Amino acid sequence: MEKVTILVVDDEQDIVDLIKFNLKRTGYEVLEAYDGEEALVVAKNNHVDLILLDWMLPKKDGIDVCRELKRDNFTKNIPVIMVSAKNEEFDVVLALEIGADDYISKPFSVRELLARVKVVLKRYKDMPVSEEEGLISVNGLVIDKNRHAASFDGKNLGLTKTEFDLLLSLATHKTKAYTREQLLHKVWGADFYGDNRVVDVHIRRLRSKIEEVTSIEFVRTVRGVGYKFAEF
Repeated sequence: MEKVTILVVDDEQDIVDLIKFNLKRTGYEVLEAYDGEEALVVAKNNHVDLILLDWMLPKKDGIDVCRELKRDNFTKNIPVIMVSAKNEEFDVVLALEIGADDYISKPFSVRELLARVKVVLKRYKDMPVSEEEGLISVNGLVIDKNRHAASFDGKNLGLTKTEFDLLLSLATHKTKAYTREQLLHKVWGADFYGDNRVVDVHIRRLRSKIEEVTSIEFVRTVRGVGYKFAEF
């Protein structure tokens, strides 16, 4: 079985060495980059399963790197965990909004880092879908469970895996309102113990992509509860 490859991006050699040692001891392959431009080159020229990305980097900071990764068709589906000393709420939300899958504050526990890596990789592991499950089609919105893609009137929405999984979870049970905790459990997994604000951030991004192609409100807020799929 091919080993999982993780790209570690940080301008501090000691931190890279610490993370690399523990990842390799756990069985992962590790690539390294020490500035933002090098990170993009390595990510685009190698098979990478996950990126641990520092925020404060020379040449191009981690936010710009993450933004560029998520815009590139070759790298947009690589999960990114930001690892940063910037830990104000604004910083965390900004990182999640531009596409990071998780956020770990420095200084960090190696055990927590490895646990977060495991959870994010588990979410991105390919899950085979049987043909008979087919499509969900509602008012021009088509959710293709086999291709893990969604479109409206034939226009692909360009959803990330997380956005697609959220949309599918809501659309599969149209009459059910989900709390943030329930959506965390369904989409991020039972092992995830990060902040439930991550749900709100990804819902906003999902809505934004839908709003680019239609004014129909497919994902609705249920006050005091959470979110649900629109009933038509």
